[in-house]
Amino acid sequence: MKKIIIITGVIFAFAFSISTIHYKGYKIGDVATDFLLKGVDGKEHSLASINDAKGYVVIFTCNHCPYSVAYEDRIIALQNKYGPKGYPVVAINPNDADLYPSDGFDKMKERAKEKNFTFLYLHDEKQEVYPLYGASKTPHVFLLDNKRVVKYIGAIDDSTDPESVEQMYLSNAIDALINGQEPSPNVTKAIGCSIKTKKK
Repeated sequence: MKKIIIITGVIFAFAFSISTIHYKGYKIGDVATDFLLKGVDGKEHSLASINDAKGYVVIFTCNHCPYSVAYEDRIIALQNKYGPKGYPVVAINPNDADLYPSDGFDKMKERAKEKNFTFLYLHDEKQEVYPLYGASKTPHVFLLDNKRVVKYIGAIDDSTDPESVEQMYLSNAIDALINGQEPSPNVTKAIGCSIKTKKK
């Protein structure tokens, strides 16, 4: 009986540690810190440098992950629809290129050109930004208002297959902000590849 109690305790402790890892980073209502990251256009960009922004659609994504690739066209569509309304997409690649060379900066430039990305595509080379946000997947979305208050965290929608999408979480959240409302739901589960962290 003692062994069962000990094992159960270990399992609960492990589960709790996973949940605490999941909730590290920004939560709804937090104010996100600005950053300065190099883009595929060769320039450095911050949120503050984006003129006339009413909010920011920050998406952690990358080149190699099949989930990220599956969402590329939808991310372009989001930028084309909401960028002109003041909600630009700011895509950030957080992966270590030593682990995945296809996520290196030169490959990012190639991919952006190949797909004709209409949004900012930035490189978190030092891996300093994604831990602040608490991003754990690619793609992983953080919708901010014009004061950088976090309003929505999670997935773009409910299916990697665009033909099977029923809930457009991110679009609905942006529409809510445009209409002066709070997104509901404001947190969903991000589904994707784990972020590839530099070896210490």
